[in-house]
Formats: sequence, C-alpha cells, structure tokens
Amino acid sequence: MNRILVFSVAVVMCCVTAMAGHVMVDGVLGDSRIYPGTVHTYQVYVPQQYDGRQAACLYVGLDGVLCNAPQVMDSLITAGKMPVTIGVFLQPGLIKDAEGNVVRYNRSNEFDMPDATFATFLESELLPQVEGMATGDGRTVRLSVNANDRMIFGLSSGGICAFNAAWHRPDMFSRVFSGVGTFVAMRGGNDIQTIVRKHEPKPLRIFLQDGTQDVWNALFGHWYEGNRMLATALDFAGYDAAYDWSDCKHGVSQASKIFAQVMEWMWRDYPEPVKAGKTQNDLLAQLLPEGQSEWSWMVLDAPSEHATAGDAVYPDSSFVVKRHEGSNCLWQYTIAPDGTLENGQRFYWLHSYDNSLLNVGGMEFDSQGNLYVITNAGLQILDQNGRVRGILSLPVTEPEIIEGTTLRIDEGMVSLVTPQGKLAQRKLNIQPAKQGVCPKSQGQG
Repeated sequence: MNRILVFSVAVVMCCVTAMAGHVMVDGVLGDSRIYPGTVHTYQVYVPQQYDGRQAACLYVGLDGVLCNAPQVMDSLITAGKMPVTIGVFLQPGLIKDAEGNVVRYNRSNEFDMPDATFATFLESELLPQVEGMATGDGRTVRLSVNANDRMIFGLSSGGICAFNAAWHRPDMFSRVFSGVGTFVAMRGGNDIQTIVRKHEPKPLRIFLQDGTQDVWNALFGHWYEGNRMLATALDFAGYDAAYDWSDCKHGVSQASKIFAQVMEWMWRDYPEPVKAGKTQNDLLAQLLPEGQSEWSWMVLDAPSEHATAGDAVYPDSSFVVKRHEGSNCLWQYTIAPDGTLENGQRFYWLHSYDNSLLNVGGMEFDSQGNLYVITNAGLQILDQNGRVRGILSLPVTEPEIIEGTTLRIDEGMVSLVTPQGKLAQRKLNIQPAKQGVCPKSQGQG
C-alpha cells in the first residue's frame, strides 16, 4: 500500500542506540571497461553476525557512507529488523593525470544517466571484485544474487542512480531508497515518471524523500516537483512505495533522520518477496492477464514463417510503417491503389532512455490497430495516433538480439524469435489482426 511516512528524530535516535560491531574493508577499482580511465574507491561493511559460510544480503550505498548507515545497520541487524547484510559504499569515478590532478569528475555521467549502464558496471565490475574480498579474521565476502536480498540507496544524483539501477535491473535489486533524487531535466531524469506510468509494474519496493525547499539548481528544474511527479506515477502504476515530504532543503539531513525507519520499512516482511503491483494504465490492465505473466523460452527447429522483422502493414492495407535511419520515430505512409507509398510522415514516437538512437526489431499490429515494436527500451505499444500507451519488459536487452528479433502476435500470445533460433513467448489478452479488416477507429485522441 502506498503511503506517506513522516518520522520523528526522537524515534530514530532510539532505534540506533543498541549497536553491535562491524568491520570496514577498503577497496579500489581501477581500469574500468565501462567507464574507461576511472578509479573508484569504496568501503565494504561486514557486520559481526556475518560468518562467511553463506551468502549475505546486499546494501549498495552511493557517494560513500551516508546517513550513519553502518551504525544503523548494526542496530537493525542486532534487533532482527533487517537480515544480515553486506554493505558496499561506493564513491563515483575520477580520472586523474600523472601528477594526481583530477581531469574528469565522472559522477554526473555515471549517476544521472537514466540508462542501464551503471547497473551493468555494478554487476560486471564492482560486485565481482567485492565478492572476492575478506575481512582481517578470514571471513570471505559472499553476496546473494537474489534481487529480493538486495537494496540500493543514493542521495541527489545518487538517488536517481539508485532508482535507475533497480528500474532497469529488477533482477539485481528489489529495494530502493532515493533521497532528494535528481528526477529533473539534467540527463533525461524528468522523463522517468512518464515511463513509469506506461510500463508494466516491476517487483520493486521504493521510498522517496524530498522537501518543498529543494530547488538545488533551478536551471534544471524543481527537485521536489520532480519527486512528487514520480510519486504519483508510482501510485498510478501500483508500486509498494512510501514517501517523506518533510520540509527540507537539498542535502542529507532529512534522509539521515529517517534512515533507520526507512530501512526497517524496506525489510519489514523479509524474506517474503517483493511483488509487482497492479497498474491503473487502462491498456496494460486490459492486456495483462491475472497473476504473473512471464516470458518462456524454447529452441526452434526451424525459423518461424510468420514472424516479421521488417515493415508493418496495417490490417486493411491502408498504410505501412517503416523505419528511417537516424530517428527514434517510425514513419507512416498511406498505400495508394496501385501500391505507391504516399503522404509519408514521422508518426510513431518511441521512448528512449538515454537520448541515443534506439535499437529496433520486429513490429506488428494487433486486432485493435495498436502497433507493437521491439526496442531496447522495451516492447512498446503505440495507439492508432502514434503514441506509446504501454511498455512491456523484454526477456533480453542485448542490442544484437533486439535488432534481429522478429515479432508475431497470435491469439492470447505474443512471440519473439531471435536470430539464434530461440523463441520467447508470453501470454497476453491479445488478438491477432485479421487481414483485410479495418480495426475500429480510436478517434483523434
């Protein structure tokens, strides 16, 4: 249930008085492949309750240690209000010259970018290095790979980074705390609330914190307004979300005051898994069957004859949809009686996370005249007027698979066929288009 939580300082102080022990292990990550030339420093928190024999839960904190997190985690673990958890406190990357002078601060490029790059950095570079570390008394760090056992926190640019890491990779993180998050027009963060409304719900538990006085830089927008808009989007999309809108400016003060209670709220029913909610998006509500609808995989003996990765022709053959190089829009051309293409317009507008050109795969119309398009920003569903109304998660996101993947709509099913001959299918409340039959008009919108 979505709710606003307001915590008092007195309660917080009470929660962190009974402290247990922990050790902090320092680490350095250099020679990044994803962020070339950068050096990242970090600290690993290991509570005394961790015995090294089985994998622990994971907490990732951005911008290093904030909110007195190690001491709060000591208290909550001891009280049984959160599981035994390894903490990784990461500083953003720096590039220095031979004399040690900083020539590039990489924080905004890493944290504010609304794509999946930072999550990939955590998965493929940072966390594997942490996994091999050991404490002074010989306990080897072992991290759970279950998203339900993982949480990520950040403040300001770190706040949007934490949200995006979990948003793009709910298979890595299920729990997110964003303080005074930068959901503004810095690198596209202002568009996230729009995508949340259109995307099928993901299994995430989310806490947002901000205050009315938070206008860190009016050039980029109003931080509080951006957080409130994201909150309404999360409520609309059915997320397990809570908020603190206590009056504050841009900084760590309020997040520090409520940190213990947020952590307790995040882990309140563990180990019960975080589940996806039910959206109020009318198209998705109609499309998604009751219960979970997951992609299932199989290997084909031969390529499908009905799949298409090329243009999409409207069911009554009145127009065709084509790609144009260098655009995230698809073009619509009417088809004259002699087959000539006429009246070409940039018509179908697709969402992109990172201001770069989309990778686009197959596309097809359903019986209602909605266009389904495979992209690396999800399976986007556009209405007859060219507007994205819904987005479904894809089972794969690699560009080489997206670009060559074909799409087929059958009764109650959508299918994707990869160039490698693998078939992914998902049950949906969907009907294929009938050739020669014009779908009912959706009006001018």
